[in-house]
Amino acid sequence: MALNLKEFKRFEKQIILKKVGISGQKKIKRAKVLIIGMGGLGCPLLTYLASSGVNNIGIVDHDKIELGNLNRQILFNTSDLGKYKVNQAKVKIKKIYNQIKIKTLKIRITEKNIKTILKEYDIICDGTDNFDTRLLINDYCKKNKKILISAAISKFDGHLFKFNFKKKIPCFRCFMPQQPFQEMNCDVEGIFPPVAGILGSLQANEVLKTILDLKDDLNGYILIFDSLKMNIRKSKIQINPNCKNICKN
Repeated sequence: MALNLKEFKRFEKQIILKKVGISGQKKIKRAKVLIIGMGGLGCPLLTYLASSGVNNIGIVDHDKIELGNLNRQILFNTSDLGKYKVNQAKVKIKKIYNQIKIKTLKIRITEKNIKTILKEYDIICDGTDNFDTRLLINDYCKKNKKILISAAISKFDGHLFKFNFKKKIPCFRCFMPQQPFQEMNCDVEGIFPPVAGILGSLQANEVLKTILDLKDDLNGYILIFDSLKMNIRKSKIQINPNCKNICKN
């Protein structure tokens, strides 16, 4: 897949990086990435992937834009209220990079549709806000050896995970074998807006690193960001021998 002169000029500042180059930019252009959840995480994630030249992106979200979304969902404004997030996100991103191909899905991920939706993408990005969906995505990606890059935010903190299930690593169920009784999300616990932008950007960073096959030092780990202490730490997730996905095999 060749780059034309206009694309070269557009992405010149990243192409001159030795770890990217022309060959790397072609990989970015060819990559197929799915973003599940167009909220506080999905908005910056989509923006940076599109701005970097990812040419094939799917976005999934069944929600419409509400006033309470606007403090952190940076693609939207008051003129978007009441409209579907995926539709408005596509409109905004097309103004940034009109060559991009964006497939919009105004649905909720379920056991019945997950295979049809996820099968055509190389990298799956989870920015959902409930454990049922997170576990469903985790289990599908584990079974089908997909690459899953997942983020979660709450209050002043954020978590980032990467699971390359082509390798023998733990999964999200190893990290959280027991589903919490109460959902931990923005609606329940609140969110400091910049945390959403930071974690969405970190997700984009991991997606691009994965596409370029750069150092893979987050695979099977959790990265924890504390915005009050300005502290970032990384912790290895251990394989749980009792994991439903039989990660020990």
